[in-house]
Amino acid sequence: MIAYFRLWGDIHQIERSSCENTPMKPQASPPLPTLEAARLRLRPYLDSDTTALFALYGDPKVTRYWSHPAWTDAAQAHLYLSLRKDEPTTAVHAWAVADKQSNELIGALTFFSISGAHARAEVGYSLLSRLQGKGLGTEALSTALKYGFEILNLYRIEADVDPRNVGSIKLLEKLKFQREGLLRQRWRVNGEVCDSVLLGLLKEDYLAS
Repeated sequence: MIAYFRLWGDIHQIERSSCENTPMKPQASPPLPTLEAARLRLRPYLDSDTTALFALYGDPKVTRYWSHPAWTDAAQAHLYLSLRKDEPTTAVHAWAVADKQSNELIGALTFFSISGAHARAEVGYSLLSRLQGKGLGTEALSTALKYGFEILNLYRIEADVDPRNVGSIKLLEKLKFQREGLLRQRWRVNGEVCDSVLLGLLKEDYLAS
């Protein structure tokens, strides 16, 4: 679906030192909250998520329209988790999307490029391919949007999507995101040049829906 672009360069260069890849912690960064939905739980990542996370991002069906190819090494999942743990919530809110009954990771959802000064963030999400088409993406994203607009007090949330990713665009438009422009030849993945559609949702439109 949508990628969390800042991190993938590190994930695909796992031979680099952990010190080089690890962002600095600010002194004041509130803990990431757990958000409850009907069938899902958006929670912080756990060390035990490694296998499920590799299954998610190692699936070419999940990463087909992302800005990076599918993972090929479980070490990429280990590195991803270590980096996520050190990210300040003032800049990134990275949730594991978990089944509410088992608490097993089945997807991911992230607010990134959070700007307090501009009350804006970008959103990215993914879901195991076998669970897509069941309304779980809608449930996860609507839960995060409620938190973003009502608790973080954001006034704009935006998404960057490959125009061929019809399912993701339909999901966003269902939740009142509007198409705002086409970014041509924005990404190069495995030799393929990809465009992006920019979609945005304003707080006023969210509250009116």
